[in-house]
Amino acid sequence: MLELKVSNLEFECGTDEAGRGCLAGPVTAAAVILPLDFSNDILNDSKQLSHTKRTFLKPIIETQAVSYGVAHIFPKKIDTINILNASILAMHHAISKLDAVEFISVDGNRFKTFKKVPHQTVIKGDGKYQNIAAASVLAKTYRDAYMEQIHEEFPMYNWKQNKGYPTKEHRAAIRKYGVTKYHRLSFRLLPE
Repeated sequence: MLELKVSNLEFECGTDEAGRGCLAGPVTAAAVILPLDFSNDILNDSKQLSHTKRTFLKPIIETQAVSYGVAHIFPKKIDTINILNASILAMHHAISKLDAVEFISVDGNRFKTFKKVPHQTVIKGDGKYQNIAAASVLAKTYRDAYMEQIHEEFPMYNWKQNKGYPTKEHRAAIRKYGVTKYHRLSFRLLPE
């Protein structure tokens, strides 16, 4: 089982994002503060969990968390400030929805200080700490739900299946139908 959190502070939030490598849709981040007595044997990095397990965990995290926040940064902003800055901005927006934060544990190796709150980056942190793993599950489930919603508007891209990632099928649809308002124009949408 994963360790609960990085520090020994009560109000430590874990934060992570989903959708960084996608060609379409937002980059979505979540921030989660888990109670000190939280324990879950299934919880892990969202990429290691099936859709069914993520769906099962989402309401558990939401009801048992001390506090959580989720935020989307959309393609126009991603294209303006780049995906790394957009990912960090999404994390900042998610953290700003929390009640109180004493420490921030961040999945990855880059972060910009949020309101002078101490933080620590942890490479592959979503596979090491439950609070970061919980954030990864919420970021992924909220982003997937958003992609399923916009799939209804543009079903030819099959976003309910590929979630905007650069699959052969998604790129073939871009070649055939062009780009939408949901595509990230600063990304290489088609191979050279």
